[in-house]
Amino acid sequence: MARALARTLRKLWEADLDISDGTHAQSYRARELNLVAERLRLILPKAMLNPRELRNSALERIAHSSRLLGPVRIEGLSYVAPVWRRLIQRLSEVVPVEWCVPPGAETGWFSGTVNVAEPTEQRGAPAVISCADPHHEVVESLRWARELVASGAAKPHEIAIAAASPAAWDDHFLALSPQAALRIHFSHGIPALSTRDGQRCAALADVLMHGMSQRRVRRLFSLCRDRLGLFGDSPDRWPKALPRGATLPRLEDWKRALEAARLRDPSLGSPEDILSLLEILAKGAMASTEAAAALLRGRSLRIWSSATRCAPVDAIELSLRNVRLASESDAADSIAWCSARDLAAAPRRFVRLLGLTNRGWPRRATTDPVLPGHIVPASELDPDPAPRADRRHFEIILDAAVGGAVLSRSRRGAQGSRIGRSPLLRDLPEIALSRARTPAHAFCEADRLMARPGEASEVPLIRSAGRCWHNWHVDELTEHDGRFAPGHPAIRRAIERVQSATSLQRLLRDPLGFAWRYALDFDAPRERAQPLTIAPDELGKLVHELLRRAVDSLEPDPGYARASEADIEAALKHAATHVHESWPLERPVPPKLLWTNTVDYASAMALTGLLHRDIREASTRSWTEVPFGQSDDFRADRELPWDPTRPVPMPGTPIRLRGTIDRLDLRSNPAAARVTDYKSGGPPTNASRLVIGGGAELQRCLYALACRQLLEDEPVVVARLLYLSGEPLAVKLNDLDGALEQIAAFVNEAIAMLNGGIAVPGRLSFDRSNDLRLALPASPGYERRKRSAFGKAAANLSPFWSHP
Repeated sequence: MARALARTLRKLWEADLDISDGTHAQSYRARELNLVAERLRLILPKAMLNPRELRNSALERIAHSSRLLGPVRIEGLSYVAPVWRRLIQRLSEVVPVEWCVPPGAETGWFSGTVNVAEPTEQRGAPAVISCADPHHEVVESLRWARELVASGAAKPHEIAIAAASPAAWDDHFLALSPQAALRIHFSHGIPALSTRDGQRCAALADVLMHGMSQRRVRRLFSLCRDRLGLFGDSPDRWPKALPRGATLPRLEDWKRALEAARLRDPSLGSPEDILSLLEILAKGAMASTEAAAALLRGRSLRIWSSATRCAPVDAIELSLRNVRLASESDAADSIAWCSARDLAAAPRRFVRLLGLTNRGWPRRATTDPVLPGHIVPASELDPDPAPRADRRHFEIILDAAVGGAVLSRSRRGAQGSRIGRSPLLRDLPEIALSRARTPAHAFCEADRLMARPGEASEVPLIRSAGRCWHNWHVDELTEHDGRFAPGHPAIRRAIERVQSATSLQRLLRDPLGFAWRYALDFDAPRERAQPLTIAPDELGKLVHELLRRAVDSLEPDPGYARASEADIEAALKHAATHVHESWPLERPVPPKLLWTNTVDYASAMALTGLLHRDIREASTRSWTEVPFGQSDDFRADRELPWDPTRPVPMPGTPIRLRGTIDRLDLRSNPAAARVTDYKSGGPPTNASRLVIGGGAELQRCLYALACRQLLEDEPVVVARLLYLSGEPLAVKLNDLDGALEQIAAFVNEAIAMLNGGIAVPGRLSFDRSNDLRLALPASPGYERRKRSAFGKAAANLSPFWSHP
């Protein structure tokens, strides 16, 4: 509404229309405008006047014009707003005033000397072309301009590209003109948000309006720290000290996270400077002035001030989009990209007019939203309406384009809808240009290669992309479907690394994903924004963390096996309190209320697992999150039942294992060990028959194998799954030796296939839960087309995928 009021006031002032009395004053909108105008007059500096007051002040001093100005010459204008006409008329009575106008200008009111500029050269008929859409229009414009410059037919300052309203093409010109290596002057300015200074303002607005999450604050500080030294002498130390996964939506979270980082690394120093800025940002929009003064400098501060002047701070995100900056190139030696109004005032010899559609040129007359026609007639409020101005500018531009003119339109709009020809094109013949045509002169190398497939095929990267596209449509396996040289060193290194249960599961159920993740170091992007719920795997980690902390607090005194239910509940409550406060400083968690409910839900699941003990012997000792197979530099911060750095090989395979056992119960007399793998989900229908689940359930088998190799008394080892969702269910593994033999045979077959130069997608590959699914083609037709070839290549693995 503020912008609409501003536009209407500008119209009133330019039309020299007074609505403070008479019939107009009876309108509510008129009274509102008068109040706004009066308010503006009171808050403007004394040296700043609105156009009507400025005109009246000049009229009072018109007698001094002969000594101050002398003869006056008005050059190029085709229209003068009514507010200035009385001043020019009075001025012509004191000093000679000459108006050099293009043909078609409105000069009936002017009593001075009028000189109509006539072209010194004859112009030919303009060429009319149609393009696919606005983006194609910009591409063709750059091709045309570059050809003129390269051929020597024109110099950059003789070329102009214009539209009645250029906003629809601005983004395309901004994106494509650097590729063309042409100096293009934006006479109407470039969007502030396309510059680094504008992005500083956008980042600040994002924090003030949407909250100070770590992602937003990091972006703001990264844009501003080079000016303010927010992070001291080493600008990368503080950001690296904070966990990337933490959302940190509140000031209290930031204080705790910064203090924890300082405790971990005392050399970081005091975070007082950062905290003082965070305290300002935490106030939100009400502290916009203070935040801008603290974080912005120079042009970025001017952009912010301009945006806040034209609209309230609450609308800063919208007002920033409308702020424009002066073009960095000089119009005197650049191709002009401008509005038709600007070009009509300073025509050029070679012009290309865009957007000549039935909707775009001439533009349609619209009713003013503040003062509609029944309050103030449109002819009074806008004496030079857009349709008439557009037609006048069109004629002026064409008359001056003696070097050549091209009239361009789009066959479809930016949203894909069909649009027709402008009436200004009349019956001129039109040439339809295809988007895929081969241009006589490309505007950049990419444009040249796109239009000339023969030349593009000689570029190695494009040739490889072409082979990939071809191989996607054939049925057999190719190098783009997981084939590579046998014995590849990257695959060998991936197999020789110490494997976890997760990597081994990937090897067995998704060999191609194993090659991506562990041979090529592919990784899936992680969500950094604050979620409303946590992912299922994160819920499992939360339950495991609660179980670990609760059991560790009970051991060794009084001992988990001997603890009462009240002791267990108290230990779990303490663990939940700690996790509730610490997890938001390490990873993304939901908002406060939802996070509290999530911790309560996970605590209920953990309590189910803790109360399902099945052990009462006094000689039993329990551990949680017990590491094994770790690297030599691993240091445990607590007592463990074994040396966690001892290697754990898998018999009959080249694989070495590492991992962390969810829970380990050891009984000393007689010697026995029980390993428990917690499952936060519900049990499957065939839970009692489950052995390795086609490679999906390896943990309890691998945990039991580690106990056999690391425990000295050779105890009886029992492995089980414990499902915590709903009614708890414990599922024991009846034949551990048979399960380990199955896994060893499965592993050997997968390794043999990889060493042979084949990595095919497995049962996990096309599952929605696969985080590497993004690296596969999105079309489901790819899986159907290649299914037979995948099956033949993985013939020895397929039986294992069906094992229970």
